Amino acid sequence: MRVVAGTARGRRLVAPAGRGTRPTSDRVRESIFNALHSLGAVEDATVVDLFAGSGALGIEALSRGAAHCTFVEPAPAAVAAIRTNLTTAGVAERATIDTRTAESYLAAHPAPVDVALCDPPYDFAGWAALLARLPAGLVVCESDRPVELPPGWDAARIRRYGGTVVTFGRPAGAHET
Repeated sequence: MRVVAGTARGRRLVAPAGRGTRPTSDRVRESIFNALHSLGAVEDATVVDLFAGSGALGIEALSRGAAHCTFVEPAPAAVAAIRTNLTTAGVAERATIDTRTAESYLAAHPAPVDVALCDPPYDFAGWAALLARLPAGLVVCESDRPVELPPGWDAARIRRYGGTVVTFGRPAGAHET
């Protein structure tokens, strides 16, 4: 696994051992960030990487010009991998790690962000509750099936990459830039 583009392009990232983390493939990350670039959504953005795992999605955002990323991940092995990866990529000064669960983090009413990257385990069934609390201008939902966005959200794009489906959502009534 490596950073696909930007200031940290080509740097190798580590993932925690075991099956508890399923890092997004380089190909899917590249496609996600090409789409985000076409939406003008990454440069100088504030980002949250929920269910961060290895931190690869948030690090890709920082490498491509995001101003700041908060990595939300409770698993100690994953947090250690995120710390290592932030240092390897040279972007640690623009990052915060929050060791709560995504649900606990959102229950604390965090500040709004420009982009939320959401890559929970594929069996995750709490999308509606998660999105109801998510203060984001754009959300990227990664799953093994299309994510049905709840009221208050509109699908901007839905893309399939092999066994991965990425749903881009915006708050209802928001317009693409």
